[in-house]
Amino acid sequence: MKPPVIRPVILCGGSGTRLWPLSRTHYPKQFLCLVDDYSLLQNTLRRLDGLDGLGRPIAVANEHHRFLVAEQLFEIGLKADILLEPAARNTAPAVAAAAVGALADAGGDAPPLLLVLPSDHVIAGVAAFQEAVRAAIPHAQAGALVTFGVLPDRPETGYGYIRRGAPLDGGYVLDRFVEKPDAQTAKTYLDAGDYFWNSGMFLFRADSFLDALQRFAPVMRQQVAAACEAARRDLDFLRLDEAAFAASPSNSIDYAVMEKTDHGVVIPLDAGWNDIGASDALATVGQVDGDGNARRGDVSSIDTSNCVLFSEGRLLATVGVSDLVVIATPDAVLVADKAKAQDVKMLVDDLKRAGRCETEFRHVVHRPWGSYEGLAHGPRYQVKRILVKPGASLSLQKHHHRAEHWVVVKGTAVIARGDESLLLSENQSTYIPLGVVHRLENPGKIDLEIVEVQSGSYLGEDDIVRLEDTYGR
Repeated sequence: MKPPVIRPVILCGGSGTRLWPLSRTHYPKQFLCLVDDYSLLQNTLRRLDGLDGLGRPIAVANEHHRFLVAEQLFEIGLKADILLEPAARNTAPAVAAAAVGALADAGGDAPPLLLVLPSDHVIAGVAAFQEAVRAAIPHAQAGALVTFGVLPDRPETGYGYIRRGAPLDGGYVLDRFVEKPDAQTAKTYLDAGDYFWNSGMFLFRADSFLDALQRFAPVMRQQVAAACEAARRDLDFLRLDEAAFAASPSNSIDYAVMEKTDHGVVIPLDAGWNDIGASDALATVGQVDGDGNARRGDVSSIDTSNCVLFSEGRLLATVGVSDLVVIATPDAVLVADKAKAQDVKMLVDDLKRAGRCETEFRHVVHRPWGSYEGLAHGPRYQVKRILVKPGASLSLQKHHHRAEHWVVVKGTAVIARGDESLLLSENQSTYIPLGVVHRLENPGKIDLEIVEVQSGSYLGEDDIVRLEDTYGR
């Protein structure tokens, strides 16, 4: 018998504020390599390899992250349908849009199964995860809405819980969802033995989910359908209609459907699952030394125990400390009590209110044409390293408040400067006066790397007037 088509639906939203300074608004945790040389998003898709019947993935992302998603999928050789949400409306509308698209793609064939996966989780036991998916398939084919319940190993207060009901083949009837408990209630759940952690992962037929939405959230179903009907193609992305999608109620799959359905099934999952909700969780997903320290990067420690020690470049050294989280990035350093790791979100909120840019971008800022990195800054000047991918170009632009000096250190650059066209190679330079229209392009087959010195009265990224842009910004 031919296996059912399974369309992975990868939810690429989320800000990951509790993982600051590793995670930033424009580069959240799903794009980080926290466990190995692949990002959490890439590993979410890589762990599906070996499942029968896999169809083309559907990634649901927001405007700011669209090129990051596309680039990371390209790096692992995968193509996906990338849906862009014009507004944040939680998981139920996002999955509804994927379901509408998947049904349209299926045409007259059987409705595909949607395997809904957050992009920022760690699952150590890939084989066990795939077995749980296989156990869920017959239930989903029969019309059930399946979720995966993680077997708890401690009285965790940071997760919601699922209570199981009567046993079914490979799983249980879904009895009810419960909110994040206090410590005593969590211990009661653990002792009872019939509660799972809520993983936020699901498997169901696309039509079954939309039918449930029509029953329990008809306005959401209607608005998402309208957003898909009026969607427009933009390069490799499908932009959902802004007005229709923004008019949809905002709700999670749990609240909108799973807590109300009488067709819910929960499949047990014992596969080393972790949602890395805060930086203390890094101690459970990375390599730990004999003193209980999770270390990554250039780290040296003496008389240090039970710490999370992450460095992105500079030497991180500790002496005589324990139970700390110390994360050093090129532009920020966090030192926190492991027991207070969840409170980093409050710190980030304070920094945002203070207008600190360290909450928004990492030191390397990714763009569709490449990336740039801040090297130095001061009153009326800043220095950047700019990398342009082969064949890519920046927008045709000008600045009202700054001039720019460019030095090519690698590759070849074609530069439009006013009415001039310049071809520069390594060790050559040019000057872009304030207000002059210009464009930077890499015509070669290797990365173009330049050092840019900006000078002027205002150096913010919003001092860019784009006249033409390949990427529709």
